[in-house]
Amino acid sequence: QLRLEESGGGLVRTGDSLRLSCVAYGVNFKLGIISWYRQTPGNERELVVSTTEDGYTHYANSVRGRFVVSRDNAKNTLSLQMNNLKPDNTAVYYCYTLCGEVYWGQGTQVTVSS
Repeated sequence: QLRLEESGGGLVRTGDSLRLSCVAYGVNFKLGIISWYRQTPGNERELVVSTTEDGYTHYANSVRGRFVVSRDNAKNTLSLQMNNLKPDNTAVYYCYTLCGEVYWGQGTQVTVSS
């Protein structure tokens, strides 16, 4: 059974950096789309960055230039380096993949204080 597990969230100050990690367990082949989404209370989940197994990457405009994604296809891991964090980056960050059906991780909380 495929399972996504995120880690790396925490409480930081404006301008700090954090690195989130997502690991896909229970799969022995290369995944296709793996993405990071985020959600704040009362709002829908929004895309942060999406990647494919052949290297295509798409960032949300709000994070382009500050967030950098890296992917290891052999290990089915996706990391997100978040730099120069701002209070409006505060959210629960979720890992997502599509493998016959949609899979979500449990989420990791990122809180940026001003």
